[in-house]
Amino acid sequence: MYLNILAMGQAATISSDAAGTAASSTGSSGMMSTFITFALIIAVFYFLMIRPQRKQEKEKKSLLSAMKKGDKIVTIGGIRGTIAIVKESTVVVKVDDNTRMEFSKSAIATILDKKGAPKKGSADKAAKTEKVEKVEKVEEVEADKKAEKIVGEIDPKKSEKTSTEKK
Repeated sequence: MYLNILAMGQAATISSDAAGTAASSTGSSGMMSTFITFALIIAVFYFLMIRPQRKQEKEKKSLLSAMKKGDKIVTIGGIRGTIAIVKESTVVVKVDDNTRMEFSKSAIATILDKKGAPKKGSADKAAKTEKVEKVEKVEEVEADKKAEKIVGEIDPKKSEKTSTEKK
């Protein structure tokens, strides 16, 4: 009887070892999936929040360091003006003819127009205007030719007069 109890104890030990091995393999795969999920969440946070914020901070820092006298700016409070004096950590902004206000550089939200830099789109507008003028001139010439042709078909004498008058 004692041998039977020992045999059952060994069988129980063997079965518990097998169950433990199966549980440990399930536990390690569960731990691995948890680790992968956690890594994906960190990656999403990095690409959607941290990286764009760092890029924006870098642009803001370069914007503030590039400020100079004559630039038109807008503050974070919505005040618009022209930079009169640039100091180390502050900027004096000319708001009206006799009104000057001193702001911290970090209070500047955007620079509207840089002094000496061409305005955005001014070259494009000039090119578009030239194209429109050229097209209008071509259309006028074509319209004149069509009108002469129509007049010539109706009354050949008038077409001769109009063509001699233009010359």
